[in-house]
Amino acid sequence: MLDPAILGGGGLVALALGAMLFRRLRGRAGSVSERRSRERHEAAQKREPPVDIGDTVTVAISEFTDHHSGERRAVGKVEGFVVFIEDVPEDCEVTDAIRISILSFNRGHTSATARFLESV
Repeated sequence: MLDPAILGGGGLVALALGAMLFRRLRGRAGSVSERRSRERHEAAQKREPPVDIGDTVTVAISEFTDHHSGERRAVGKVEGFVVFIEDVPEDCEVTDAIRISILSFNRGHTSATARFLESV
């Protein structure tokens, strides 16, 4: 007859291995938000940007982010296309409408960089 202590230990080992396997498989698939982000990025790579370099457009600030240079950048969208905006004054806030000028695109044309022109 099997000793219950041995069976219990084997159960713990099986549970631990099952948990490791679950985490590994989940890590490959990624979280729901990671998958959605990847899907949006892939879709953006397949479409033409809705703006051209030099265009002047009005956007609402959707959020602020810190650029790797240490600068604070506003983020806006034009028809869902992400635009990172430089030189935004400190008194601007999320939801403010601003005029911007498109300066450049990233390598894959999935986002753009723009310069703040004025608050609207």
